[in-house]
Amino acid sequence: MGNIYFASDFHLGTPDPTTSRKREKRIVRWLDMIRPDAEAVYLLGDIFDFWYEYDHVVPKGFVRFLGKLAEFRDAGIPVYFFTGNHDMWMFSYFKDELDIPIYYNPEKMTIKGKPFLIGHGDGLGPGDESFKLLRKVFHHPFMKWLFARFHPNFSFRIANYWSRSSRKRHDTEPTYLGKDKEWLIQYAEEQSLADNLDFLVFGHRHLTIDYTLSNGHSRYINLGEWFSTNSYAVFDGNDMEIRFFENANGKLANR
Repeated sequence: MGNIYFASDFHLGTPDPTTSRKREKRIVRWLDMIRPDAEAVYLLGDIFDFWYEYDHVVPKGFVRFLGKLAEFRDAGIPVYFFTGNHDMWMFSYFKDELDIPIYYNPEKMTIKGKPFLIGHGDGLGPGDESFKLLRKVFHHPFMKWLFARFHPNFSFRIANYWSRSSRKRHDTEPTYLGKDKEWLIQYAEEQSLADNLDFLVFGHRHLTIDYTLSNGHSRYINLGEWFSTNSYAVFDGNDMEIRFFENANGKLANR
């Protein structure tokens, strides 16, 4: 049997087409590398910096990446997609065209006999009430309907402006805040007390974190990002390990 792979926060499409294309090619090289022993691949959100599906229109680009996912599915390798705060407006395109299921909220799953909690990570844990309110607004069916009324040339321009503005407001490099201030660690602690979970795997923070929770056996894993660290996780049925692709200087943020 093979390995299970997890990755998140590719943010394809930003900051410009040339830079995004280089990152896309790197991701495709990674997918080529893992394919021989991949039993399944989990993509945990913000894979695209923006995504919106009209009935007959999807965002331009990413053909190398999408084609590689199609190769995986045609070869019988399952791929699971969890939406993030940047690609929350995914509907049926991936399911219909690529046979890839879409998950909009964290899910408890059993993988190789081990209990997991998997999700992107946005809007979880204490604090950040303004973001949680904004998240509810954008997830509301009326907002999705309203956005679809605009022509794609106009709506995609608006969305890309929002994305760039958000990135400028949060332009500082993320740093590990410690167990008492990392809100996803606090969320993971709560979930591990409620359920017997071995691994809680998220993205969103753009930090590579492997943290053993207070019960002594559950582990919170944050997958990092692909702007600079090119980090991912691999599960062999017993252990989970964070690795770095084409990055000899990659290291965990909490160690």
